[in-house]
Amino acid sequence: MGLSPSLHDAIRVRLAESDQRYTRLRRVLVETLAASARPLTMPEILEAASELPQSSAYRNVTALIEAGVVRRIAGPEDHGLFELAEEFSGHHHHLVCAACGKVEDVAPSDRLERALGEAVRALGDAQGYQVTEHRVELLGLCPDCTAT
Repeated sequence: MGLSPSLHDAIRVRLAESDQRYTRLRRVLVETLAASARPLTMPEILEAASELPQSSAYRNVTALIEAGVVRRIAGPEDHGLFELAEEFSGHHHHLVCAACGKVEDVAPSDRLERALGEAVRALGDAQGYQVTEHRVELLGLCPDCTAT
């Protein structure tokens, strides 16, 4: 599943604001991340996008992170996992396996998001913060690790 032309346009504009271009390789990176149902490691990105040279993959991911198009999250043993920023992929949270480090995206229900939003605002207010977003990581065991 590819991104819509309007999202590609938004990414192009975001990169231009950082004096960066939306090159063919950056588009391949964005399409690869968009097609995944979870954050990917760099080796997984390179495997999924064989036309992407490893020598430029890290440089291009870094440029996309600096422009706010991609975000890095901590993965197993603190290895980086990469995904599109929520502005481009939609709001979601993560299920994280405490045993193997697998990370999966999970879309919360509207009811849960309302409850989380209220709780997060109350916590922020109590500390004098104006909370602008939240991220939730749920830790547990994935089905593979539960079965062993």
